[in-house]
Amino acid sequence: MPHFGDFQLELYLAGISGQKPPYPVTYEGIEAAARQVLSPEAFAYVAGSAGTELTARANRAAFERWQIVPRLLRGVARRDLSTEVLGVALPAPILLAPIGAIGIVHPEAELAVARAAAATGLPMVLSTVASTAMEDVVAAEPAVSAWFQLYWPKDRDVARSLVTRAERAGFGAIVVTLDTWTLSWRPRDLEYAYLPMLQGRGIANYLSDPAFRAGLARPPEDDPAGAIQHWAAMFGDPSLTWADLAWLRDQTSLPILVKGVCHPDDARAAIDAGVDGIVVSTPGGRQIDGARPALDCLPEIVQVCAAGGDTAVLFDSGIRTGSDIVKAIALGAQAVLVGRPYVYGLAIGGADGVRHVLRCLLAELDLTVALSGHASLESLDRSVLVRAP
Repeated sequence: MPHFGDFQLELYLAGISGQKPPYPVTYEGIEAAARQVLSPEAFAYVAGSAGTELTARANRAAFERWQIVPRLLRGVARRDLSTEVLGVALPAPILLAPIGAIGIVHPEAELAVARAAAATGLPMVLSTVASTAMEDVVAAEPAVSAWFQLYWPKDRDVARSLVTRAERAGFGAIVVTLDTWTLSWRPRDLEYAYLPMLQGRGIANYLSDPAFRAGLARPPEDDPAGAIQHWAAMFGDPSLTWADLAWLRDQTSLPILVKGVCHPDDARAAIDAGVDGIVVSTPGGRQIDGARPALDCLPEIVQVCAAGGDTAVLFDSGIRTGSDIVKAIALGAQAVLVGRPYVYGLAIGGADGVRHVLRCLLAELDLTVALSGHASLESLDRSVLVRAP
């Protein structure tokens, strides 16, 4: 029975004939390689976080506070990392996080990501601020399993249209990002005075949307600056409350997840609002400098959701390695979302680069699960971990 971990044997066997891996196999190596090929502005946009980037560092430090306790002689010759989230069967507990404006990283943007996701069987979550219209993504790669991430705009007609289009196009869920109704203070971007969307990068879903276009004085083809200005004016809605989720529920039959939840009371409010899933996230540390790391919030959110029913809990923020995924699953997440690693893979190799990054992550996950004495995700719980001294 093949396992994800067999990828390392593939690399070693290639080495017999002098062939080295086409891309780096560590996160640090992939990031460094991406920095060499990206423009300074593009790299800053992907790599940067809010303020002093304390939250981004805290997200990583949170993983170091947990240690895996290996168990031996547990019969792990046959392993199965598959799971199910909201009725979607996954070969492993990984989804590709929504990343906006990735056309600045590689010209094939989301189309390349979709091909890599389909090749590995992992779902991708398409950002509202994509460089490719949602219908074009699924049409180009019908085999991809995809969810749609929503930045809820001020214009309800546009919000309705985006959600309706996603359902019609075949997306499997709506992931509403709650913590990014406006952008934080991001020094790396500010030093370059660079926001891709204001240059028309990453707004393909808006420019192709009939409700958005109906609000323009002139078509975007004739007045691109006017379209960008209109986008900027209606991107986020700070007036939203938990009560507004009822309106969104009426617009779609798809499962709805909310992303950015870190407080137990917000998890309770989300459950009361009838959401199907919660993504515990401080999105790459990009919104609040000095926020509590997402991994520290995860057990409390899991506890709330366990008491409140069958609400799915996913985790996003700082995943870099297979052992990170083991720790998140052991702390109660059903699956994790991976962001920057695959974007750097996209930068250095397009679809092949993304696939390489995912295969590395899957291999390390499989090997970590097996070497710690487990054959499936079901046995990964809090007993697998201890706090670091």
